[in-house]
Order: sequence, then structure tokens, then C-alpha cells
Amino acid sequence: MTEADDLVERELMLNRFNRLMGDLMRGAITRNVFQPWEMDLLLDIESCPLDRRRRLEILRQYQKAVERQLEAGPGPPMKLSAFLAMRAAAKERRLNG
Repeated sequence: MTEADDLVERELMLNRFNRLMGDLMRGAITRNVFQPWEMDLLLDIESCPLDRRRRLEILRQYQKAVERQLEAGPGPPMKLSAFLAMRAAAKERRLNG
């Protein structure tokens, strides 16, 4: 795979990810065909307890983090659980450092 092919793949993945996040934030997923990595993300998101009042804010932060990840390197997108763990670790470092 060439670097140009990799860039196209990442762009397609980012577009699919952003569409999935938009559906989740609206509360209505209208499609019925998913990539395996999308199903992994959906299952992971379902398993993460999110405060209802902060859900949209957290999902937006997660979306921005994945956008940065895919701009920097290959996918698939990190899972929400990994994002939340990294966020908690950063908060812990700020409190203890």
C-alpha cells in the first residue's frame, strides 16, 4: 500500500467515524451496515458509563482526539474506553505533579 493509499484509507475511516459519532450524538443510528471497527467502537461506547449531563461534551472531546489520532497515523480509531483512561491518567498527573 502506498502512502497515498494510506491517506485515502485514513480519510475514509475518519469520515465513517465522524458519521457514526454524529449518529450517536443525535441519538439515532439510521444505517445497518458497519465496518468491524465500527462495531467494536459501538460495543465499547455502550460499555462505558457516561454521565448523562456530560455525555455530548465527552463524545465531542473523544471525536476530536480520534481526529488528531487519524491525522497523525493509521487507524482504527481508539476506543472510548482508551480515551477515558488516557484522560483520567492525565488528570491524575496534573493533580499529583
